[in-house]
Amino acid sequence: MGQAKPQTGFPLNAWYAVAYDVEVGRALMSRTVCSRKLVVYRRADNVPVVLEDACWHRLLPLSKGRLDGDNVVCGYHGLVFNPGGRCIHMPSQDTLNPSACVRAFPAVERHRFIWVWMGDPALADAERIPDMHWNDDPAWAGDGKVIHVKCDYRLVVDNLMDLTHEAFVHGSSIGNRAVAEAPFEVTHTDETATVTRWMLDIDPPPFWAFQLRKKTGSVVRCDRWQIIRFEAPCTVTIDVGVAPAGTGAPQGDRTQGVNGYVLNTITPETETTCHYFWAFCRNYSLHEQGLTQTLREGVSRVFGEDEVILEAQQQAILDHPEKVFYNLRIDAGAMWARRIIDRMVEAERSGTPPAESAISLRATTI
Repeated sequence: MGQAKPQTGFPLNAWYAVAYDVEVGRALMSRTVCSRKLVVYRRADNVPVVLEDACWHRLLPLSKGRLDGDNVVCGYHGLVFNPGGRCIHMPSQDTLNPSACVRAFPAVERHRFIWVWMGDPALADAERIPDMHWNDDPAWAGDGKVIHVKCDYRLVVDNLMDLTHEAFVHGSSIGNRAVAEAPFEVTHTDETATVTRWMLDIDPPPFWAFQLRKKTGSVVRCDRWQIIRFEAPCTVTIDVGVAPAGTGAPQGDRTQGVNGYVLNTITPETETTCHYFWAFCRNYSLHEQGLTQTLREGVSRVFGEDEVILEAQQQAILDHPEKVFYNLRIDAGAMWARRIIDRMVEAERSGTPPAESAISLRATTI
């Protein structure tokens, strides 16, 4: 059935990844999050700083200036702002205008990302940063990248919540028909949605056949799993893997197989563009850096295929503003994610807490 176009916008009272840790150093970097331009850098003690990227005086982006110690010097007239956003020097005058400041945003470094809180700073609880611990857990190894995608960030969430597209978009790497035809289960809470899919006694697709051969020395029929967990507003972690068929993986024994986590957090840039941060982590062959690079580049090619589809979809949406989406049973996880995001946006607009869901934890298919 059809549904009305979802409302535009993004929640502000949320943590968003503004950069990978390695992107931010002792230099000024500009990035746009939720339609607001930010300047990002590290203090001398390595603590990240995120400020509004517009000088109080004549609005030149502060990212066009330079660092002086831990302070930002505007590249136009030399006003100096400390890491808290307060102007501490004005040229040719001793008295500082007390209103001379730029907004400073709460920032936390965790799980190899710099996270920024775009909303009310009084609500910026670091415990609400999405759990992506696999990215820096010594029991796991992996790496990732950031992609600038010309689409609404929710289209990326949709893409990740319904992996049946693998059979058609990624048929040469991670997809096969079993993904599209396997049964699945969708559950949800007020802040999360989870899609669980098991594919039993199947031929592994090329990506997983390579991993299985590396561990076991051969490729056999396998049991494959995908457990996709959405955490509002835009983080998706995917527990994936294969094990030789009948070795107990569905019952919890994955020791005979290979297991990975696909970590995804999508940061809205504008209404039609986003920053897509991803990583692939594994719990085997931890010290093989060559394998880490091979997997990173392999996954990068897969996500490049997604990028083409998502940008074409966004353009089609812009070309057909009168059209609505239609939903299939496979869209159940994506629909729950959308509902959760929409509730967050509406709660901020109305000034009321998000409404509790009256639907049971086990969602019916649509």
